[in-house]
Amino acid sequence: MAEAIADTVEAVPAEETLFVKELIKVWRAQDTHGAWESKKDLDLIEPYILDKEARRALPIIGDPDPETIWRMELFFNAVCLLIERETRVMISPMLKMSHEGFGRMVLIGGRLIVVNKQLRDVHRFGFDNLGKLAEEGSKYVASGVEMIQKFPEVANY
Repeated sequence: MAEAIADTVEAVPAEETLFVKELIKVWRAQDTHGAWESKKDLDLIEPYILDKEARRALPIIGDPDPETIWRMELFFNAVCLLIERETRVMISPMLKMSHEGFGRMVLIGGRLIVVNKQLRDVHRFGFDNLGKLAEEGSKYVASGVEMIQKFPEVANY
């Protein structure tokens, strides 16, 4: 099934992938007062798109701002939710990061680390286009599902 999740990125437009839809749901859930109700779905996740020109405008070394960290956390929350939906194992994200934007994001299911991502240059967190966003998110989901399928007794401990 992990391959099916990864294949959906190629089979449908990026905005129709499971990952992008889940990411939009995660963003909508943050809007407790309805301030974003009039915003289009793709406008909500537009800050994830950093083309080469926008990335070049950012400094090479910099401290991540709270919004960028929050955006990255929401990205991995969407990954967690899709892994949970596929495997029925509750996934918890854990972030440890220095003020300079270096660290690690781990997604834990039971006693199993299902995703382990080293973080560098978090102030530049983003993707070239919506297709890359969908591809990367789906790749993390597929990897997490595969890890749980490989070690179910540890994930369900």
